Amino acid sequence: MSQMNRRRALQLLAALGTTGLAAGCGSGTDTADEAKPGSPIKIGLIVPGSGPNKVIGDEITNGFQTFLTLNEGQLGGHPVTLVPAEEGDTAKTGQAAVDRLVKEGVLALTGVVSSAVMLGIRDAVEQARMPLIGSNASPISLQSVVYIWRTSYVLNEPGEALGQYLRDKLDASSQIAIFGTQGQSSRDVIDGLRRGYEQGGRRLTDDPIFTPDYPNPGKGAYAGSIRKALDRRPAPDVVFCHYSGAQAVQFVKQLYAEGYKGPIYAPGFLTEGTVLGQLDDGEKGEERGLIEKYGIETALNYSADLNNTANRVFASAYRKTYNVSPTTYAMASYDAAQVLNKAIRLVGDNPTPQQVNLALGKIGQIDSPRGAWQFNQSRTPQQKWYLRQVQLDGRILANVVINELATLG
Repeated sequence: MSQMNRRRALQLLAALGTTGLAAGCGSGTDTADEAKPGSPIKIGLIVPGSGPNKVIGDEITNGFQTFLTLNEGQLGGHPVTLVPAEEGDTAKTGQAAVDRLVKEGVLALTGVVSSAVMLGIRDAVEQARMPLIGSNASPISLQSVVYIWRTSYVLNEPGEALGQYLRDKLDASSQIAIFGTQGQSSRDVIDGLRRGYEQGGRRLTDDPIFTPDYPNPGKGAYAGSIRKALDRRPAPDVVFCHYSGAQAVQFVKQLYAEGYKGPIYAPGFLTEGTVLGQLDDGEKGEERGLIEKYGIETALNYSADLNNTANRVFASAYRKTYNVSPTTYAMASYDAAQVLNKAIRLVGDNPTPQQVNLALGKIGQIDSPRGAWQFNQSRTPQQKWYLRQVQLDGRILANVVINELATLG
Protein backbone atom coordinates (compact mmCIF):
# COMPACT_ATOMS: atom_id res chain seq x y z
CA MET A 1 0.00 0.00 0.00
CA SER A 2 1.40 3.43 -0.94
CA GLN A 3 2.10 5.99 1.78
CA MET A 4 -0.83 8.09 0.56
CA ASN A 5 -3.22 5.15 0.63
CA ARG A 6 -1.91 3.95 3.99
CA ARG A 7 -2.44 7.32 5.55
CA ARG A 8 -5.97 7.60 4.14
CA ALA A 9 -6.88 4.10 5.39
CA LEU A 10 -5.57 4.83 8.88
CA GLN A 11 -7.40 8.16 8.98
CA LEU A 12 -10.65 6.44 8.06
CA LEU A 13 -10.15 3.64 10.58
CA ALA A 14 -9.34 6.14 13.30
CA ALA A 15 -12.61 7.93 12.51
CA LEU A 16 -14.42 4.61 12.80
CA GLY A 17 -12.88 3.94 16.20
CA THR A 18 -11.23 0.74 14.92
CA THR A 19 -8.04 -0.33 16.67
CA GLY A 20 -5.28 -2.79 16.12
CA LEU A 21 -5.27 -2.52 12.32
CA ALA A 22 -2.17 -0.51 11.62
CA ALA A 23 -0.01 -3.60 11.44
CA GLY A 24 -1.96 -4.79 8.40
CA CYS A 25 -1.37 -1.57 6.47
CA GLY A 26 2.39 -1.77 6.04
CA SER A 27 5.16 0.20 7.69
CA GLY A 28 7.07 3.38 7.06
CA THR A 29 6.66 7.10 7.63
CA ASP A 30 4.82 9.72 5.60
CA THR A 31 6.94 12.02 3.46
CA ALA A 32 6.27 15.22 1.57
CA ASP A 33 7.58 13.65 -1.64
CA GLU A 34 4.63 11.40 -2.43
CA ALA A 35 4.33 10.13 -5.99
CA LYS A 36 2.16 12.21 -8.30
CA PRO A 37 -0.90 10.43 -9.69
CA GLY A 38 -0.55 8.87 -13.14
CA SER A 39 -2.77 9.58 -16.12
CA PRO A 40 -6.54 9.32 -15.55
CA ILE A 41 -8.22 6.04 -16.53
CA LYS A 42 -11.79 4.80 -16.96
CA ILE A 43 -13.22 1.50 -15.72
CA GLY A 44 -16.51 0.21 -17.15
CA LEU A 45 -19.02 -1.13 -14.60
CA ILE A 46 -21.69 -3.45 -16.06
CA VAL A 47 -24.58 -3.86 -13.57
CA PRO A 48 -28.40 -3.98 -13.66
CA GLY A 49 -30.07 -0.72 -12.74
CA SER A 50 -33.55 -2.19 -12.40
CA GLY A 51 -35.33 -5.52 -11.92
CA PRO A 52 -34.79 -8.26 -9.32
CA ASN A 53 -30.99 -8.20 -9.71
CA LYS A 54 -30.70 -4.47 -9.00
CA VAL A 55 -29.95 -5.06 -5.32
CA ILE A 56 -26.93 -7.19 -6.26
CA GLY A 57 -25.87 -4.58 -8.80
CA ASP A 58 -26.00 -1.90 -6.10
CA GLU A 59 -23.84 -4.02 -3.78
CA ILE A 60 -21.31 -4.60 -6.57
CA THR A 61 -21.16 -0.86 -7.20
CA ASN A 62 -20.76 -0.13 -3.48
CA GLY A 63 -18.00 -2.72 -3.05
CA PHE A 64 -15.91 -1.28 -5.87
CA GLN A 65 -16.49 2.26 -4.64
CA THR A 66 -15.38 1.26 -1.13
CA PHE A 67 -11.96 0.29 -2.47
CA LEU A 68 -11.69 3.58 -4.36
CA THR A 69 -12.65 5.52 -1.22
CA LEU A 70 -9.90 3.80 0.77
CA ASN A 71 -7.36 4.46 -1.99
CA GLU A 72 -7.81 8.15 -2.84
CA GLY A 73 -9.99 7.30 -5.86
CA GLN A 74 -7.09 5.60 -7.62
CA LEU A 75 -6.16 2.24 -9.10
CA GLY A 76 -2.47 1.53 -9.54
CA GLY A 77 -1.65 5.20 -8.96
CA HIS A 78 -4.07 6.45 -11.64
CA PRO A 79 -7.18 8.55 -10.87
CA VAL A 80 -10.28 6.53 -11.82
CA THR A 81 -13.60 7.42 -13.39
CA LEU A 82 -16.13 4.63 -12.97
CA VAL A 83 -18.41 4.48 -16.04
CA PRO A 84 -21.65 2.50 -15.42
CA ALA A 85 -23.56 0.66 -18.14
CA GLU A 86 -26.93 -1.11 -17.93
CA GLU A 87 -26.53 -4.87 -17.90
CA GLY A 88 -30.15 -5.81 -18.50
CA ASP A 89 -30.89 -9.52 -18.42
CA THR A 90 -30.14 -10.82 -21.91
CA ALA A 91 -27.14 -11.33 -24.19
CA LYS A 92 -28.40 -8.42 -26.33
CA THR A 93 -28.47 -5.90 -23.48
CA GLY A 94 -25.09 -7.11 -22.23
CA GLN A 95 -23.61 -6.77 -25.72
CA ALA A 96 -24.88 -3.17 -25.93
CA ALA A 97 -23.20 -2.37 -22.60
CA VAL A 98 -19.86 -3.81 -23.76
CA ASP A 99 -20.02 -1.97 -27.09
CA ARG A 100 -20.73 1.37 -25.43
CA LEU A 101 -17.97 1.01 -22.86
CA VAL A 102 -15.40 0.01 -25.48
CA LYS A 103 -16.31 3.16 -27.44
CA GLU A 104 -15.95 5.17 -24.21
CA GLY A 105 -12.30 4.11 -24.09
CA VAL A 106 -12.36 2.26 -20.77
CA LEU A 107 -9.25 0.38 -19.70
CA ALA A 108 -11.10 -2.63 -18.26
CA LEU A 109 -14.58 -3.92 -17.47
CA THR A 110 -16.05 -5.25 -14.23
CA GLY A 111 -19.37 -6.29 -12.69
CA VAL A 112 -21.92 -8.59 -14.46
CA VAL A 113 -24.58 -10.20 -12.25
CA SER A 114 -26.35 -12.58 -14.64
CA SER A 115 -24.75 -15.81 -15.86
CA ALA A 116 -26.84 -15.56 -19.04
CA VAL A 117 -25.38 -12.12 -19.74
CA MET A 118 -21.84 -13.32 -18.99
CA LEU A 119 -22.19 -16.19 -21.46
CA GLY A 120 -23.76 -13.85 -24.01
CA ILE A 121 -20.93 -11.28 -23.93
CA ARG A 122 -18.08 -13.81 -23.84
CA ASP A 123 -17.14 -13.49 -27.52
CA ALA A 124 -17.54 -9.70 -27.57
CA VAL A 125 -15.12 -9.30 -24.65
CA GLU A 126 -12.59 -11.66 -26.18
CA GLN A 127 -12.79 -9.89 -29.55
CA ALA A 128 -12.37 -6.48 -27.90
CA ARG A 129 -9.22 -7.79 -26.17
CA MET A 130 -10.27 -5.94 -23.02
CA PRO A 131 -10.07 -7.55 -19.57
CA LEU A 132 -13.34 -8.19 -17.77
CA ILE A 133 -13.09 -8.80 -14.02
CA GLY A 134 -16.45 -10.43 -13.35
CA SER A 135 -17.57 -10.01 -9.75
CA ASN A 136 -20.65 -12.23 -9.64
CA ALA A 137 -21.77 -14.23 -12.71
CA SER A 138 -20.29 -17.68 -12.31
CA PRO A 139 -21.28 -20.32 -14.91
CA ILE A 140 -18.99 -23.35 -14.99
CA SER A 141 -19.29 -23.51 -18.79
CA LEU A 142 -17.21 -20.35 -19.28
CA GLN A 143 -14.00 -22.04 -20.39
CA SER A 144 -10.98 -21.26 -22.61
CA VAL A 145 -11.17 -17.50 -22.13
CA VAL A 146 -8.20 -15.15 -22.25
CA TYR A 147 -9.71 -11.82 -21.20
CA ILE A 148 -12.39 -12.87 -18.69
CA TRP A 149 -11.44 -13.24 -15.02
CA ARG A 150 -13.74 -13.70 -12.03
CA THR A 151 -13.29 -12.74 -8.39
CA SER A 152 -16.42 -14.56 -7.21
CA TYR A 153 -16.51 -18.38 -7.56
CA VAL A 154 -17.70 -21.11 -9.92
CA LEU A 155 -21.26 -22.24 -9.24
CA ASN A 156 -20.51 -25.92 -8.67
CA GLU A 157 -18.19 -25.06 -5.76
CA PRO A 158 -20.72 -24.24 -2.98
CA GLY A 159 -22.64 -27.41 -3.89
CA GLU A 160 -19.45 -29.47 -3.79
CA ALA A 161 -18.40 -28.05 -0.43
CA LEU A 162 -21.82 -28.84 1.06
CA GLY A 163 -21.88 -32.27 -0.58
CA GLN A 164 -18.67 -33.23 1.21
CA TYR A 165 -20.06 -31.89 4.48
CA LEU A 166 -23.40 -33.73 4.17
CA ARG A 167 -21.66 -36.98 3.22
CA ASP A 168 -19.87 -36.87 6.59
CA LYS A 169 -22.84 -35.54 8.58
CA LEU A 170 -25.75 -37.67 7.34
CA ASP A 171 -26.43 -41.39 7.52
CA ALA A 172 -26.26 -43.22 4.19
CA SER A 173 -30.01 -43.84 4.42
CA SER A 174 -30.88 -40.13 4.77
CA GLN A 175 -33.26 -38.76 2.16
CA ILE A 176 -32.33 -35.38 0.63
CA ALA A 177 -34.99 -33.37 -1.21
CA ILE A 178 -33.30 -31.10 -3.77
CA PHE A 179 -34.86 -27.92 -5.17
CA GLY A 180 -33.65 -25.29 -7.60
CA THR A 181 -34.73 -22.97 -10.38
CA GLN A 182 -34.98 -24.04 -13.98
CA GLY A 183 -31.87 -23.02 -15.89
CA GLN A 184 -28.16 -23.68 -15.85
CA SER A 185 -27.28 -22.04 -12.54
CA SER A 186 -29.13 -24.52 -10.33
CA ARG A 187 -27.94 -27.43 -12.46
CA ASP A 188 -24.34 -26.28 -11.90
CA VAL A 189 -24.93 -26.11 -8.13
CA ILE A 190 -26.55 -29.55 -8.03
CA ASP A 191 -23.77 -31.05 -10.16
CA GLY A 192 -21.37 -29.82 -7.47
CA LEU A 193 -23.55 -31.37 -4.75
CA ARG A 194 -23.39 -34.75 -6.54
CA ARG A 195 -19.64 -34.50 -6.95
CA GLY A 196 -19.13 -33.82 -3.25
CA TYR A 197 -21.71 -36.25 -1.89
CA GLU A 198 -21.56 -39.28 -4.20
CA GLN A 199 -18.35 -40.87 -2.98
CA GLY A 200 -17.78 -44.12 -1.13
CA GLY A 201 -20.98 -45.65 -2.48
CA ARG A 202 -23.27 -42.75 -1.53
CA ARG A 203 -26.03 -41.79 -3.99
CA LEU A 204 -28.60 -39.01 -4.24
CA THR A 205 -31.64 -41.17 -4.89
CA ASP A 206 -34.39 -38.58 -5.58
CA ASP A 207 -34.47 -36.47 -8.73
CA PRO A 208 -34.15 -32.71 -8.19
CA ILE A 209 -37.32 -30.64 -8.42
CA PHE A 210 -36.83 -27.62 -10.68
CA THR A 211 -39.23 -24.69 -10.24
CA PRO A 212 -39.86 -21.81 -12.67
CA ASP A 213 -37.36 -18.95 -12.38
CA TYR A 214 -39.87 -16.46 -10.98
CA PRO A 215 -38.55 -12.87 -10.78
CA ASN A 216 -41.06 -12.14 -7.99
CA PRO A 217 -42.74 -15.35 -6.81
CA GLY A 218 -46.15 -15.19 -5.19
CA LYS A 219 -47.17 -16.71 -1.87
CA GLY A 220 -48.17 -20.03 -3.43
CA ALA A 221 -45.52 -20.26 -6.15
CA TYR A 222 -43.62 -23.20 -4.64
CA ALA A 223 -46.37 -24.93 -2.66
CA GLY A 224 -47.14 -27.62 -5.25
CA SER A 225 -43.48 -28.54 -5.77
CA ILE A 226 -42.87 -28.65 -2.01
CA ARG A 227 -45.88 -30.93 -1.41
CA LYS A 228 -44.62 -33.25 -4.15
CA ALA A 229 -41.33 -33.67 -2.26
CA LEU A 230 -42.86 -33.96 1.20
CA ASP A 231 -45.34 -36.62 0.00
CA ARG A 232 -42.55 -38.94 -1.14
CA ARG A 233 -41.97 -42.12 0.83
CA PRO A 234 -39.70 -42.23 2.62
CA ALA A 235 -40.15 -38.56 3.44
CA PRO A 236 -37.12 -36.27 3.14
CA ASP A 237 -34.89 -35.86 6.19
CA VAL A 238 -33.24 -32.69 4.91
CA VAL A 239 -33.76 -30.12 2.15
CA PHE A 240 -31.05 -28.80 -0.16
CA CYS A 241 -32.00 -25.81 -2.31
CA HIS A 242 -30.63 -23.09 -4.56
CA TYR A 243 -32.52 -19.79 -4.41
CA SER A 244 -31.68 -16.17 -3.68
CA GLY A 245 -33.38 -12.85 -3.02
CA ALA A 246 -37.19 -12.80 -3.24
CA GLN A 247 -37.19 -16.43 -4.37
CA ALA A 248 -35.30 -17.48 -1.24
CA VAL A 249 -37.71 -15.63 1.04
CA GLN A 250 -40.79 -17.20 -0.50
CA PHE A 251 -39.32 -20.69 -0.77
CA VAL A 252 -38.34 -20.85 2.91
CA LYS A 253 -41.67 -19.36 4.04
CA GLN A 254 -43.66 -21.82 1.91
CA LEU A 255 -41.50 -24.78 2.92
CA TYR A 256 -42.38 -24.16 6.57
CA ALA A 257 -46.02 -23.39 5.73
CA GLU A 258 -46.36 -26.80 4.06
CA GLY A 259 -45.28 -28.46 7.30
CA TYR A 260 -41.60 -29.20 6.74
CA LYS A 261 -39.75 -29.73 9.99
CA GLY A 262 -36.08 -30.29 9.39
CA PRO A 263 -32.79 -28.62 8.48
CA ILE A 264 -32.18 -26.64 5.29
CA TYR A 265 -28.83 -26.61 3.46
CA ALA A 266 -27.97 -24.30 0.59
CA PRO A 267 -25.34 -22.16 -1.09
CA GLY A 268 -25.02 -18.97 0.93
CA PHE A 269 -27.08 -16.93 -1.53
CA LEU A 270 -30.18 -18.33 0.22
CA THR A 271 -29.59 -16.12 3.28
CA GLU A 272 -27.43 -13.35 1.78
CA GLY A 273 -28.39 -9.68 1.62
CA THR A 274 -31.85 -8.69 2.85
CA VAL A 275 -33.30 -12.24 3.01
CA LEU A 276 -32.86 -12.82 6.74
CA GLY A 277 -34.47 -9.49 7.56
CA GLN A 278 -37.55 -10.52 5.58
CA LEU A 279 -37.65 -13.95 7.26
CA ASP A 280 -37.23 -12.55 10.77
CA ASP A 281 -40.72 -12.00 12.17
CA GLY A 282 -39.62 -11.01 15.65
CA GLU A 283 -38.85 -12.61 19.00
CA LYS A 284 -42.03 -14.68 19.19
CA GLY A 285 -42.51 -15.12 15.45
CA GLU A 286 -43.26 -18.54 14.01
CA GLU A 287 -40.64 -18.39 11.24
CA ARG A 288 -37.85 -17.27 13.54
CA GLY A 289 -38.77 -20.10 15.90
CA LEU A 290 -38.66 -22.68 13.11
CA ILE A 291 -35.31 -21.39 11.83
CA GLU A 292 -33.83 -21.52 15.34
CA LYS A 293 -35.28 -24.98 16.04
CA TYR A 294 -34.47 -26.80 12.80
CA GLY A 295 -31.62 -24.76 11.39
CA ILE A 296 -30.40 -23.27 8.12
CA GLU A 297 -26.77 -23.89 7.19
CA THR A 298 -25.12 -22.49 4.08
CA ALA A 299 -21.78 -22.60 2.30
CA LEU A 300 -20.21 -19.38 1.05
CA ASN A 301 -16.79 -17.91 0.36
CA TYR A 302 -17.36 -14.95 2.70
CA SER A 303 -19.03 -13.74 5.87
CA ALA A 304 -18.95 -10.21 7.20
CA ASP A 305 -17.82 -11.49 10.63
CA LEU A 306 -14.57 -13.11 9.40
CA ASN A 307 -11.78 -12.09 11.76
CA ASN A 308 -8.90 -10.91 9.61
CA THR A 309 -7.31 -7.51 9.10
CA ALA A 310 -8.42 -7.10 5.48
CA ASN A 311 -12.04 -7.79 6.43
CA ARG A 312 -11.97 -5.44 9.41
CA VAL A 313 -10.78 -2.63 7.11
CA PHE A 314 -13.33 -3.44 4.39
CA ALA A 315 -16.35 -4.23 6.56
CA SER A 316 -15.82 -1.19 8.82
CA ALA A 317 -15.60 1.19 5.86
CA TYR A 318 -18.59 -0.43 4.15
CA ARG A 319 -20.79 -0.26 7.26
CA LYS A 320 -19.84 3.36 7.90
CA THR A 321 -20.82 4.40 4.38
CA TYR A 322 -23.87 2.22 3.68
CA ASN A 323 -25.10 1.40 7.21
CA VAL A 324 -25.34 -2.35 6.45
CA SER A 325 -22.92 -5.25 6.57
CA PRO A 326 -21.26 -6.18 3.26
CA THR A 327 -22.32 -9.25 1.29
CA THR A 328 -20.26 -11.64 -0.82
CA TYR A 329 -21.34 -9.59 -3.85
CA ALA A 330 -19.85 -6.39 -2.43
CA MET A 331 -16.72 -8.23 -1.28
CA ALA A 332 -16.08 -9.77 -4.73
CA SER A 333 -16.37 -6.33 -6.33
CA TYR A 334 -13.99 -4.85 -3.75
CA ASP A 335 -11.56 -7.62 -4.74
CA ALA A 336 -12.11 -6.84 -8.43
CA ALA A 337 -10.82 -3.34 -7.66
CA GLN A 338 -7.94 -4.90 -5.70
CA VAL A 339 -6.75 -7.06 -8.59
CA LEU A 340 -7.07 -4.19 -11.06
CA ASN A 341 -5.09 -2.01 -8.67
CA LYS A 342 -2.26 -4.54 -8.54
CA ALA A 343 -2.25 -5.24 -12.27
CA ILE A 344 -2.30 -1.57 -13.30
CA ARG A 345 0.50 -0.81 -10.86
CA LEU A 346 2.59 -3.56 -12.46
CA VAL A 347 2.06 -2.00 -15.90
CA GLY A 348 2.93 1.54 -14.76
CA ASP A 349 2.43 4.62 -16.94
CA ASN A 350 0.05 4.64 -19.91
CA PRO A 351 -1.47 1.17 -19.40
CA THR A 352 -3.31 -0.56 -22.24
CA PRO A 353 -6.04 -3.20 -21.88
CA GLN A 354 -3.74 -5.88 -23.27
CA GLN A 355 -0.94 -4.97 -20.85
CA VAL A 356 -3.35 -5.03 -17.90
CA ASN A 357 -4.64 -8.44 -18.97
CA LEU A 358 -1.11 -9.86 -19.06
CA ALA A 359 -0.37 -8.34 -15.65
CA LEU A 360 -3.45 -9.98 -14.13
CA GLY A 361 -1.68 -13.31 -14.53
CA LYS A 362 1.25 -12.07 -12.46
CA ILE A 363 -0.39 -10.47 -9.42
CA GLY A 364 -0.09 -13.50 -7.14
CA GLN A 365 -1.94 -13.79 -3.84
CA ILE A 366 -4.69 -11.36 -2.87
CA ASP A 367 -5.04 -10.25 0.76
CA SER A 368 -8.83 -10.37 0.71
CA PRO A 369 -11.62 -9.90 3.26
CA ARG A 370 -12.56 -13.54 2.55
CA GLY A 371 -9.01 -14.70 3.35
CA ALA A 372 -6.03 -15.03 1.03
CA TRP A 373 -6.72 -16.37 -2.47
CA GLN A 374 -5.18 -16.41 -5.93
CA PHE A 375 -6.33 -16.98 -9.51
CA ASN A 376 -6.17 -20.54 -10.79
CA GLN A 377 -5.63 -21.63 -14.41
CA SER A 378 -9.27 -21.05 -15.31
CA ARG A 379 -9.03 -17.44 -14.06
CA THR A 380 -11.25 -17.96 -11.00
CA PRO A 381 -10.26 -17.91 -7.32
CA GLN A 382 -8.70 -20.80 -5.48
CA GLN A 383 -10.33 -20.03 -2.14
CA LYS A 384 -11.81 -21.26 1.12
CA TRP A 385 -15.47 -22.09 1.57
CA TYR A 386 -17.08 -21.54 4.97
CA LEU A 387 -20.00 -23.22 6.74
CA ARG A 388 -22.39 -20.58 8.06
CA GLN A 389 -25.33 -21.13 10.39
CA VAL A 390 -28.27 -18.77 10.83
CA GLN A 391 -28.20 -17.70 14.49
CA LEU A 392 -29.32 -14.83 16.64
CA ASP A 393 -26.72 -12.07 16.74
CA GLY A 394 -28.05 -9.87 19.49
CA ARG A 395 -31.72 -9.52 18.55
CA ILE A 396 -31.51 -10.22 14.81
CA LEU A 397 -30.84 -13.28 12.68
CA ALA A 398 -27.38 -13.40 11.12
CA ASN A 399 -25.06 -15.74 9.22
CA VAL A 400 -22.43 -16.89 11.71
CA VAL A 401 -19.34 -18.76 10.51
CA ILE A 402 -19.08 -22.22 12.15
CA ASN A 403 -15.98 -23.59 10.43
CA GLU A 404 -14.12 -23.99 7.15
CA LEU A 405 -15.54 -26.55 4.74
CA ALA A 406 -12.99 -26.86 1.93
CA THR A 407 -10.52 -25.06 -0.31
CA LEU A 408 -11.66 -25.32 -3.93
CA GLY A 409 -10.75 -23.84 -7.28
